[in-house]
Amino acid sequence: MSKKVCGTNYPLSICFIVVNEFCERFSYYGMKALLTLYFLTYLHWDKDLSTAIYHAFSSLCYFTPILGAIIADSWLGKYKTIIYLSIVYVIGHVVKSVGAIPTVGNTDVHIALSMVGLILIAFGTGGIKPCVAAFGGDQFDEEHTSERQKFFSIFYMSINAGSLLSTVITPILRSDVQCFGGDCYALAFGVPAALMIVALVVFISGSSLYKRSPPEGNILLEVCSCIGFAIRNRWQRAKYDPPRKHWLDWAEEKYSKRLIQEIKMVLRVLVLYIPLPMFWALFDQQGSRWTIQAARMNMAFGNSFSIKPDQMQMLNALLILVFVPIFDLIIYPLVGFCRINITPLRKMAAGMIFAALAFGAATLVEVNVVKTVVDPAPEGSYLMQVYNLAGGNVTVKIPGSGLFPEQIPHLQDPPEYVTLPVVGSGQGQTIDVTLNGKTSEFQYPVEQQKAYSIILYSDTGAVKCELAEDFITKNQTGDPFLRFFNTLPESINITVGDLVFTAPSGLMSPTQPVDRGEYSNVNCSLQACSNLNLGLLDFGGSYTFVLMEESGTIVPYKMEDVKANDVHIAWQIPQYALITMGEVLFSITGLEFSYSQAPANMKSVLQGGWLLTVAFGNVIVLIVAEGAGLEQWKEFLLFACLLLGVFIIFSIMAHFYTYVDPEQLDKVYMMNSSKEEDDHDDKKNKKSNDIHLVKAGQGTRL
Repeated sequence: MSKKVCGTNYPLSICFIVVNEFCERFSYYGMKALLTLYFLTYLHWDKDLSTAIYHAFSSLCYFTPILGAIIADSWLGKYKTIIYLSIVYVIGHVVKSVGAIPTVGNTDVHIALSMVGLILIAFGTGGIKPCVAAFGGDQFDEEHTSERQKFFSIFYMSINAGSLLSTVITPILRSDVQCFGGDCYALAFGVPAALMIVALVVFISGSSLYKRSPPEGNILLEVCSCIGFAIRNRWQRAKYDPPRKHWLDWAEEKYSKRLIQEIKMVLRVLVLYIPLPMFWALFDQQGSRWTIQAARMNMAFGNSFSIKPDQMQMLNALLILVFVPIFDLIIYPLVGFCRINITPLRKMAAGMIFAALAFGAATLVEVNVVKTVVDPAPEGSYLMQVYNLAGGNVTVKIPGSGLFPEQIPHLQDPPEYVTLPVVGSGQGQTIDVTLNGKTSEFQYPVEQQKAYSIILYSDTGAVKCELAEDFITKNQTGDPFLRFFNTLPESINITVGDLVFTAPSGLMSPTQPVDRGEYSNVNCSLQACSNLNLGLLDFGGSYTFVLMEESGTIVPYKMEDVKANDVHIAWQIPQYALITMGEVLFSITGLEFSYSQAPANMKSVLQGGWLLTVAFGNVIVLIVAEGAGLEQWKEFLLFACLLLGVFIIFSIMAHFYTYVDPEQLDKVYMMNSSKEEDDHDDKKNKKSNDIHLVKAGQGTRL
């Protein structure tokens, strides 16, 4: 007799399973929340490749559960499958963490370790996905059905708790802890690795308490064999035998009529699954495109608190815990009170509408976000802006260009970059500067598709012209960029936070990212420039400070090369709320529908089919990200329109779908089969019924 939690009918073994699931989900979502920024800032991939690899990994995570289910049901059993694949999982996390250590090899080594780690993690998390929840259900005695159902509610809460906490904590470890001179991805990936080790140790610790069921054969393999036999048999005998009512009926020579009828029911549901990947194509972009969008927004809440771009994903886990009871206790009863028939398929269709609206909201946000982004110059051209620090108004003329017809005032920020053609090989570009009636000619080298600042300043009465190449790409993490141009006769060091900027005389310091904040008391290596006031360095901005000496004091003149993000990250809340409403209507309802429309011993087949829709949804994003080449707002709008099109197709399919009651099928076959055979089938499938019934309400966090 298994040990119980004191005074209850709950097996003590489930405590180990719930803790294991919490730690495993913490490790998975904590690692996954960082992936997009890791690809962008550490591996230095562009946003399209980063998005493609992110969704390739997500897709693999939902293809591998089929493999895990086959291994568990046909070979090792659930317990050993969880143990062995968790070891693979741990190895993947460790390899991934080592790949994030800058001192371990070069970029190629980091990429190789990262990809190997992600593949191992995908096989680990996907392989144990279909096993852990079912193994927990196995721990209960047959008569404790209500306790088993409550266990799955606790199990699902542990999933969301792990997801919520990890997406808050790991971005803080990434950005607030500095190691190897930058964001500490090694630590941020290392903590999820440690949690996965804890998950494995906890699970093994409960070994003596577990009730283990031996492998009973995989129904998925039997279904595939039956379908394959029917196709072959029809192909070989169609010319000689009379036609049959359904193509699956060609399998009657080898398989029972009951199995064939059950497969027909399953296939009717799987046909409805065909349009579903498009929903997941939108849903899973929370960790990729939406994170990239968040990094180009203002993330400050007041002066003392700001959020990380990769922390916004925690809104989905938080909101689903809020929305599920609201829908179950308020919205659904109100709709029913209005005598509106809300069938499962109608709920799923409504979920698609909410997801499309979410991407409509994301499109509106993106249109405003890109207003602070500087587009690179087209081929054969370059960008240029002029800063006048020469002590008076200047006239600037560029031969062959009608730009700057008016005088440029002293200390006025240029409104925006201008685009100029590269002359010849790019050498000897000419600019004429007139100050106080005296004209000076300067030449400077430029390259196409780059951006430059021309800094005019006065030195002993003469105007001087310096060319500086600008870094116009916004920081992928959202932090501002900073640099200093030194007009002084000697080199200078400026300490900003934990960073030291070195600006030689007449030259620019290297550009470095700094934390967003108010810098009113910055020190430098010269006594004349102590306590420099740099003001607010805001999210997404790129700043140049020109250091000039005036009346014995060094003054920093602030120039904003790239404007700071002016769209607040709170504008992402509506799109997260809409996508989460869509998840509640689509995902949870879809699993409940799948359960209700399939025979008891086919639940695992539909569960596998459902997970494959998630996998193919990520494949769609991968293809669009790499192949479409659209501006981001156009891509968001494309996805919204595609889902609306899929909504129409799915609604038509749903209109012609006839709901069935698998229990009626069971009754028919019970009348035509011996009592002994039915008793055996009932006993075999009863536990599967209970497990899959409650799993149907677990959403997508599995």
